[in-house]
Amino acid sequence: MSLLPDAVRREAFAEASRFRSEFYECLTARRDELFELVDSLLCADGPVKTPVDLTLVPEHRRGHGALYGALNRGGVDVTRLRAVLAGLPLPRFEGGRLVLAVDVSPWLRSDAPCSAERLFCHVYGRAKSASQFIPGWPYSFVAVLEPGATSWTSVLDVVRLGPEDDATAVTAAQLRAVAERLISAGQWTPGDPDITIVMDAGYDVTRLAWVLRDLPVELVGRVRGDRVMRLPKPSPKEYALAYPQGGRPPKHGKEFRFAEPETWPGAAVTTVTDTANYGKAEAQAWDRVHPRLTHRSAWLEHDGELPVVEGTLVRLKVEHLSKEREAPPVWLWSSKTGAASADVDLWWQVFLRRFDLEHTFRFTKQTLGWTTPKVRTPEAADRWTWLVVVAHTQLRLARLLAADLCRPWEKPARPERLTPARVRRGFRNIRAHLLCPARVPQPRGTGPGRPPGTKNRHPAPRYDVGKTVKRPETLKAIGRPGRPW
Repeated sequence: MSLLPDAVRREAFAEASRFRSEFYECLTARRDELFELVDSLLCADGPVKTPVDLTLVPEHRRGHGALYGALNRGGVDVTRLRAVLAGLPLPRFEGGRLVLAVDVSPWLRSDAPCSAERLFCHVYGRAKSASQFIPGWPYSFVAVLEPGATSWTSVLDVVRLGPEDDATAVTAAQLRAVAERLISAGQWTPGDPDITIVMDAGYDVTRLAWVLRDLPVELVGRVRGDRVMRLPKPSPKEYALAYPQGGRPPKHGKEFRFAEPETWPGAAVTTVTDTANYGKAEAQAWDRVHPRLTHRSAWLEHDGELPVVEGTLVRLKVEHLSKEREAPPVWLWSSKTGAASADVDLWWQVFLRRFDLEHTFRFTKQTLGWTTPKVRTPEAADRWTWLVVVAHTQLRLARLLAADLCRPWEKPARPERLTPARVRRGFRNIRAHLLCPARVPQPRGTGPGRPPGTKNRHPAPRYDVGKTVKRPETLKAIGRPGRPW
């Protein structure tokens, strides 16, 4: 039983009901079935093994034919739904700062030659040697992170990467759209701290920082430990002392080799923090460190002189990992210059919180069955993905209303420590008090169907991985292996 005040519970019920009403208005075709499909996702007992099992849940009042018809031919106004998600109450860090995380998770479809627009997705095994490329649909997620140890995130946007898409360009457009929607919804106003966006080493953080430089955002990304960057160029006075004979001033300073400490100058900021899981965490920061750009890769078509994208380089070293394992240093790069000690500590702490998005991926796949349906078309996959996002959002809005229905072998958890899986156990009780705009199904007769013994004379076309249509004469269909999917 929840111990929250009645006013807080009423507001939580009202907020959840408002979201359900707005979500229903975002459905443009077969809206009643799609709405009930989300409710059956939330009220089913245990993990979702196959979508057709959801038609046996009492909250699903239609047949299995309606389920597949809605997935294949339903309609979702994604633009309106994205605006609704941006307007919901969002978690914030100290000072009211919004922290976003972006990452890619694949929907693997290795045995689906009739499914179009598949790419080779990079999948990690138990060891680095076990990593491999498997055909599937990669999806880029943007979510809001919460402070503290938690498995909750607030998903704001999902975009499927296609065969002809450039990963950096798609990510830049996605982050720009999310930031603009947050500003339009009043989540950020002038005078607030910049929105922090954290990402892993698979992203070109310096390129994204340059593309998004006109927005109130600061990017924090992990960079590989074998990189070489440049220090800021010397001032005119320093250059005159070093080169009295004169000459053209350099565009970049000396090399900063991550693997060679003798190339490191004195750190501008050094912080030491005691942590509960990693011992002492020492962070060193160097200001105005930047890469030396060339007309290759993402900068191939850049017009004019290449820019100097300066930022703050951070080296994080902790005493140990879990089980006293040795911890290699982690290198981070932030698009903000002139950082203080508080900024440096914030960056590595939000980077550690980025792994909360992995909990969201695991929950949506293992419990909500995001990658379970064997849908054929990528449009149906997109539709199902958004339904899973809506289901996860409803769990987040209902977390204050849920009781801890723990199993006999589980430890009781405080209300603020309930996981999405435990909130889902009691959602059926919460749903009874929420708005349900779906209409009662009308009885209909059964259609004649295909006559027995006849065959399908129009087989589905086959597609190559990374191509739109299969052409036997071209076997160059490969994904972009540079992206760690």
